[in-house]
Amino acid sequence: MATPKLQKAILQPDVQSTDVTLITNHPVPTAKPSSTEHLIRVHTTAITNGELLWEKNFPIPAEFSATKVMVPCNDVAGTVLSAPESSPFQPGTEVYARSNYYRTGCAREYSILLTEEMAKRPQRLTWAESATVPMSAETAWQALFVQAGLEPKPGSAKGKRIFITAASGSVGTWLVQLSKWIGAEVIGTCGSSSVEWVKSLKADTVLDYTKTNVKEWASVEDNKVDLAIDCFGGKSLEDAWWVVKDGATLISIYQPPEQKKPAGVKGNITNFFFIMESKGDQLQKITELIDSGFGKIALDSSFPLDHFQEAFAKVKSGKAKGKVVIDLGVV
Repeated sequence: MATPKLQKAILQPDVQSTDVTLITNHPVPTAKPSSTEHLIRVHTTAITNGELLWEKNFPIPAEFSATKVMVPCNDVAGTVLSAPESSPFQPGTEVYARSNYYRTGCAREYSILLTEEMAKRPQRLTWAESATVPMSAETAWQALFVQAGLEPKPGSAKGKRIFITAASGSVGTWLVQLSKWIGAEVIGTCGSSSVEWVKSLKADTVLDYTKTNVKEWASVEDNKVDLAIDCFGGKSLEDAWWVVKDGATLISIYQPPEQKKPAGVKGNITNFFFIMESKGDQLQKITELIDSGFGKIALDSSFPLDHFQEAFAKVKSGKAKGKVVIDLGVV
C-alpha cells in the first residue's frame, strides 16, 4: 500500500498555550537519503507530563526550530517503512524509541526515527505498553549505569542502599526494578495511593511521604544510603539530601540538587542533575530484559487518536497511574 502524502497529526498551534488540536493535512515526512533516517508507521505514542510547556520555558535553538513542527510526543512504537541499506532496522521491523525533542514529535501517523535512537520493541508487550518504555527506562538506566557508574549485571550492587523519590512514577518504577535487578536494597517514596504499587515492584522499604518525615527517618544512621535518585524535585529533592551518607551520591533528573540543599546538611556529597539522551543500544538491552520476563509496565490508559483531548486531560489531571498512550489505530 502506497504511503499517502498527507496524514493526521496532533498539533500545538501556539507554544504559549497548552492547547492541542487535530489536523488532517500534515505532510508525511520523507527520510533523507544518505542519512540514518527511517520512515516509521506510528502505532502508539506516549505523552510526557509537562511537555506542552517545554518550548515556552526552554526554547530550542534556532537551527532546530526552523524545521520543527510543534507535534508533541517523543516516546513512540511503530513499524519501519523505509530504511538505509546498512540499517539493522529494515522495512517491516517493529521498533520503539525516544525521538529527539528538537525534531517534530510522533503524535502523527508517520514519523522519522534515527538508527542510533531505535531498538527492536519487546515482543512480550502490547503496542501501547511498548510506547511507555523508552524515555522512562532509558532515564533509569542512565541514572544507575552511566551517571552513578554501577554495573548493569545481576547482583552487582549487592550491599548498596539506593533511595528513590517518586518511586511510583514512570521513571521511578524503572529505577526500583533495575536497582533490585542489580541486587541493591531499595527505599522508595510515594503517596498513599501508590504504596501497594511500589511494594509490588519489590522495593524493600516504601515511605509514604504524606505520613513519614523523611528527615527524621534519615536521622537514624542505619537508614542512610549510598545513592539517592530524585525524580520529582522540590521538597522531595530537599528530603533526599538528608538521606545520603557522607561520601555518597545524589542525582536528580528534575533540577540541580544544589538548588534544594537544606541548611545543616553535612558531609561530602557528590551531587548533579542530568537529562537523558536517546540511546538505542541501551534501549535494546532493556528490550532483552523485558523479553526475558523482567519488569512491570506502568501503563495507565490508551486512547484512540480521535480522543486525544481526553488523553492530554488525563495527564494534566495528575491522576494518571503510569503513562497515557495515544493509539494511532494501525490494524
